[in-house]
Amino acid sequence: MTTSPRLRSSLLWDDGTVVAVDQRALPREHRLLRLETVDQLIEAIRSLAIRGAPAIGLAGALGVALSAYRHRSGRMADEASVLADATRLAAARPTAVNLAWAIRRAVARLAAGPEAVLAEAMAMLDEDAAVNRAAVERAADLVESLIPDRPVRILTHCNTGRLATAAVGTALGAIIELRERRRVAEVLVGETRPLLQGARLTAWELGEAGVPYRLCVDSAAAAAMAQGMVDCVLVGADRIAANGDVANKIGTYGLAVAAARHGIPFVVVAPESSWDRELADGSGIVVEERDATEVTGFAGADVAPTGAAAFNPAFDVTPGELITAIVSEDQVFRPHTPRARA
Repeated sequence: MTTSPRLRSSLLWDDGTVVAVDQRALPREHRLLRLETVDQLIEAIRSLAIRGAPAIGLAGALGVALSAYRHRSGRMADEASVLADATRLAAARPTAVNLAWAIRRAVARLAAGPEAVLAEAMAMLDEDAAVNRAAVERAADLVESLIPDRPVRILTHCNTGRLATAAVGTALGAIIELRERRRVAEVLVGETRPLLQGARLTAWELGEAGVPYRLCVDSAAAAAMAQGMVDCVLVGADRIAANGDVANKIGTYGLAVAAARHGIPFVVVAPESSWDRELADGSGIVVEERDATEVTGFAGADVAPTGAAAFNPAFDVTPGELITAIVSEDQVFRPHTPRARA
């Protein structure tokens, strides 16, 4: 691992190595990881050094390319070995559908050799930036139509910026786009317990972009809405069911309930690759539960009694009926009126 100039992308390929921003080190250190094996890449995904649904999908595709080159024989790769690595990569984080989607795309090029697999992964990196830009502009247009008469006070949760994608971001990208349009009054950033992706990553990205923000204790978000401090909630998604139920970072469901109670628009921004249309609804989404030590300790120190158990799901599922709109690069989908698209 190295400390080096900041990448404009969270991921890149460098001479047979996957290079990624180590999101565990931010904001104190901008550190790059050089991942030379599939095992190293899987560990980076599991430990959240690489995180964000689009980013882990792209990392998975690069991982297939990494495996194809490592198992190369002549112009081709050993198919059984690469498929075994692809299966392990897909299992690294089960909730985000982008991971399996991107791996399938990369594996589909395996018969053409390692160069073809890498070309497909690199094409996905380029596509991700274009897709995000289209979704961001569509989402910003929607927010302006929902709150047309003043700068907007936005609440967001977790991190959905360029760190969570190849570039641009989703919900956070829309916030930065609104800022460029001079339509942001303030952003309340949920700290995102237990690993503080909001406090560490979103606040860092907003600061770099010059967007005014304040950190918000997760448990204070509903109170902020009750006090009239929030005009709109913008979040991302890790998986979207066919009916518009959305899996996202734990705490999203509670925000949606509070927003519905106070009549506040709740908007999800995510690429089409986050949709799992084979799932009728959110009841079929597998929610990853993470290690109790993420909750029972903080900054290397125990904060709970020895042996304390913990309920530590990484995600929750928000019913579509609580969502104002889901915005992708192609559409604005309103789950409570499924046929209405803009």
